[in-house]
Amino acid sequence: MAKKPEIYVSVDIEADGPIPGPHSMLSIGAVAYDETGEEIAHYSANLDTLEGATAHPRMEAWWQHFPEAWAACRENTRPPQEVMHEFADWLEELPGNPIFTAWPATWDFMWIYWYLLRFTDRRAFGEHGIDMRSYAMGMRKRPFRECGKPYLPNRWFSEQEHNHIALDDAREQGELFINMMRENLNGKPSADGNDKQ
Repeated sequence: MAKKPEIYVSVDIEADGPIPGPHSMLSIGAVAYDETGEEIAHYSANLDTLEGATAHPRMEAWWQHFPEAWAACRENTRPPQEVMHEFADWLEELPGNPIFTAWPATWDFMWIYWYLLRFTDRRAFGEHGIDMRSYAMGMRKRPFRECGKPYLPNRWFSEQEHNHIALDDAREQGELFINMMRENLNGKPSADGNDKQ
């Protein structure tokens, strides 16, 4: 039986607090790439806030610096249950096994996993995920502290601006991951010597 190909799904979420439950996920952006690194699909949605949840004061203050992104994530909001079932359907219809990817995966995966289980009882990603900074650490053979974005080579980065609109940021970080993956799998020299700083 042939193995299903891996589909790398770059996910970015926006939220109004540090954890799900007391606070709400506001939007999801996801871009799916096949094993060659070609974009094959994308998904985005804005969610209603959770009943009984409130925005964290620090996040409210942070959002005031990004009024356009805030306005974008509050357009056409829908109930979380509706969005998460739709998102799980989208993931399960991809032509392979979806692998969650994000920067940082620890943040975005927490929200997606909680919302999927809370509203759908489905685990479309299982527990499969790639943290892009950790991937860069493996490629660079450097400590984690030396693998933040300021240390990475310019050639890995997308031309897409990081603007805190979930779909745009998912594509931006997805292109970063694909550039790293292609270089890693093609056996090219490591990034050392061409850092941004």
